[in-house]
Amino acid sequence: MKFMELKVNIPEEIRIIIEKNNNIDWSRIARAAVLQKIRELDFLKNFNSKSEFTEKDALEFGKRANKKVAEKYREI
Repeated sequence: MKFMELKVNIPEEIRIIIEKNNNIDWSRIARAAVLQKIRELDFLKNFNSKSEFTEKDALEFGKRANKKVAEKYREI
């Protein structure tokens, strides 16, 4: 199996945690996270290809959802 190298920039605070936990296979965890994201993208691509929900429908749904949330918070 051929592997590709992936460089990831992480903040200092995460680097410190990783170095303190050097017994963990961080490469395996990163591969699992990438694979999970690929599965999510595949699911969304498949879902979208079968959906009859249009962009206009999505905008209308968003407007109604925003209105309901605003009404709920006005009651509080």
